[in-house]
Amino acid sequence: MKKICFFHKKSNCELDEHARYSCSNQREESIEGQIRECQAYADRYGYIVVDTYIDRAKTGRKDTRPAFQKMVADSAKHTFDCVILWKFDRFARGRELKARYKKMLTDNNVEVLSVTEHIPDAPEGILLESVLDGLAEYYSVELAMKVDRGMKQNVLNKKCNGGTLTLGYRVDEDRHYVIDPVTAPAVLEAFQHYDSGYTMKEIVDEMNQKGIRSSRGSKININMMTKLLHNRRYLGEYRYKDVVVPDGFPRIVSDELFERVQERMKIVQKRSRQSTVEDEYILTTKLYCGECGRTMIGESGTSGTNGVIHRYYKCTGVKKHLGCTKKTVKKDWIEDIVIEQIMKVLYNEELLNQVADEVLKSFDKENTLLPVLYNEKKDIDNGIKNLLDAIQQGIITESTKERLVELETKRKELECEIAKEEAAKPVITKEHIMCWFENLKKYNIKNATHRRRLVDVFINAIYLFDDKIVLVFNFKDNTKRTKKEEIQKSTLSSALNNCCAPS
Repeated sequence: MKKICFFHKKSNCELDEHARYSCSNQREESIEGQIRECQAYADRYGYIVVDTYIDRAKTGRKDTRPAFQKMVADSAKHTFDCVILWKFDRFARGRELKARYKKMLTDNNVEVLSVTEHIPDAPEGILLESVLDGLAEYYSVELAMKVDRGMKQNVLNKKCNGGTLTLGYRVDEDRHYVIDPVTAPAVLEAFQHYDSGYTMKEIVDEMNQKGIRSSRGSKININMMTKLLHNRRYLGEYRYKDVVVPDGFPRIVSDELFERVQERMKIVQKRSRQSTVEDEYILTTKLYCGECGRTMIGESGTSGTNGVIHRYYKCTGVKKHLGCTKKTVKKDWIEDIVIEQIMKVLYNEELLNQVADEVLKSFDKENTLLPVLYNEKKDIDNGIKNLLDAIQQGIITESTKERLVELETKRKELECEIAKEEAAKPVITKEHIMCWFENLKKYNIKNATHRRRLVDVFINAIYLFDDKIVLVFNFKDNTKRTKKEEIQKSTLSSALNNCCAPS
């Protein structure tokens, strides 16, 4: 990671920069271009840049980025107040990934800013950011589809698609797979030994003793051996998603031996299998106790009589014995209520139209950089006009000419900045937003991922009493958590109806 510290005279907070470029086909200058624009943004608003985090040739669809992870870790040390990005897709390209890490930064009191995408600090900003995320994800998926077509064609041509080589094979000059005379016999022997009763560990130890190594040069381990014994490439199959070429690889193992190994692995796995599945509690960080105001968290317990697992939400005040008497509530019951109310909003066309209008208003008025540029240009235009008036009156000196040239040069630079800023601003129409709402209607409300997305987009907070619920939506004018005294005035019915009414 390359670190750069900048110091400026004017400051009202400290700022951190993060830059990324994602493939070997992109020029490295794109990183420097991002940093240059981030630095200009920082200079304009008087930030102190205390560090720069750079990930080169790393995809934003994964979080295995060293500089990105260090930035997240450093945020907990409170050495900076905000992170500036060139675009939000530099941060992450998956909505779940972005939401998870943005929450980590928010919990550390660190704000995330974008030079080219201006999100309003208002309830509608949450919806707007979700629209931008959706567009970024769309373009990312579209690119992935193009790559996918090329990968499928390689499979049909029996050519290597890149990546880590499968043990037992190598690639010839025409990029076709051929048998590796050194490791292929060891692969066949591994299948034969497992079929005859050897344990995974015994086979792994034997291969390591013989000096067999993975294509990356590392020792063989249990995970590698498990994948090896499951790998249908040793039957000759070259598979990529729904494309299967039966003779795409040279065969190493017979069908009969492969099937016997699979059967034995199933038996061994069944004996040692332990359930590690946990339900996702989608209201975590959104659900508050109406009695004491503390968060409610997911818990589970197993019935002593029949072994049935019960899942519920419990107030942290009760859990930590802080005097709260709030009863626990069943997980499915409260989550289904919330999802039901969100779907009512999604099918309220009048309300959706109002929300879309508010999002557009916020987006149109939120570009904070353009007004500054416009004001600077106005001042320069006035300066040039005054100089021209002076020249017309016969006041001509060397300094007058120099100042006029200087102002005209500065005006051209500002015009370029204004044009770039206007071009960088995403074009979002009401049709985009309404189409996004239509896509949300297609979500499977039984799917945990879809339920989580709906809650994250629409719900600001949920206050739960023993006899009533209050939902606060992100599109309401007052999205701050309502005071306890105000909540207690509402009944369950009126609270839900009020939350679903147009703001």
